[in-house]
Amino acid sequence: MPQSVAVIICAAGGSRRFGGKRKKPFVDVSGRAVFMRSVELFANRDDVKQILLAIAPEDEELVNIKWGPNLKFYNTKICFGGAERFDTVKKALELVNNDIDLIAVHDAVRCCLTKQWIDAGFAAAAKTGAAILACPVAATIKQAKDNTIIKTVDRAGLYEAQTPQVFKADLLKKAYENLAKLDKNKISDDAQLVEALGEKVSIVETDPSNIKITRQSDIAIAEAILKSRPKPRPKGPTGPYIEAQW
Repeated sequence: MPQSVAVIICAAGGSRRFGGKRKKPFVDVSGRAVFMRSVELFANRDDVKQILLAIAPEDEELVNIKWGPNLKFYNTKICFGGAERFDTVKKALELVNNDIDLIAVHDAVRCCLTKQWIDAGFAAAAKTGAAILACPVAATIKQAKDNTIIKTVDRAGLYEAQTPQVFKADLLKKAYENLAKLDKNKISDDAQLVEALGEKVSIVETDPSNIKITRQSDIAIAEAILKSRPKPRPKGPTGPYIEAQW
């Protein structure tokens, strides 16, 4: 029996490193807002039964005016995030339907994700209970203090965590119930919360093209990645007002 999936798309961050007049989820990448590209990746999937877009309260008017019709078409519910990422996911979890099997948490600004990686991530989580997309570390990693190298870190077995991160619904909820016992300053992703329960998290290997837009310069990289890929035929309608998103 196919697993039913809820997707939490995190777009509530302050975009402090990004700069510019508009937060990074709302910037244009090859003609469409970054976060809308992420929504579209999940919207036409038969296994995705619920999409929750978590935004900052101050962005509600902008999102509703510019993209409201598209979000309604894709049956995407807006919810409000918190000051930190774990606050955002915790709030969104309260809105997940009771009949959901898997919960996927995805960065709104990781718009170069592919269907194949989503398929693999969902399948791995259904089998093992917890799975994340991750890319092997290829760069030479230096540990430094006061701008001086202390040591070169062995990169064998090291992976850069990506999203979506996918978990059995009850497992992720249990992990967030345990959040109060942990040092929040040392938590950087959802998998870490599951690891803190003593649970194993499997890896679905990807590559660096599943880029997270963090700085202005990343936009051109994301556009080049999208341009290099074959154009898939849409499974369903592309939504109303597709040309009026900007």
